[in-house]
Amino acid sequence: MTKKLIISDPKVMMGKPVIAGTRVTVELILEKLAAGESIKQILEAHPNLTTKAIQACLKFAAEVLHNDVLYPIENVMGTR
Repeated sequence: MTKKLIISDPKVMMGKPVIAGTRVTVELILEKLAAGESIKQILEAHPNLTTKAIQACLKFAAEVLHNDVLYPIENVMGTR
């Protein structure tokens, strides 16, 4: 059986999705990547993480967006 890399537990980080066995949220990883940090930099800052865990964060985010209904918003992040 494959261990889930992304979990959500109301007792950990108020139920936000986290990397299993840590208090590192998917949100934090996405923010770091969006800010330009490399996977290598994230791994150096969080030595208990793995490349697979970071990839799992990206996959989780993609699945959440795929299953959600999105509505266009004007001027998001300064674009039209």
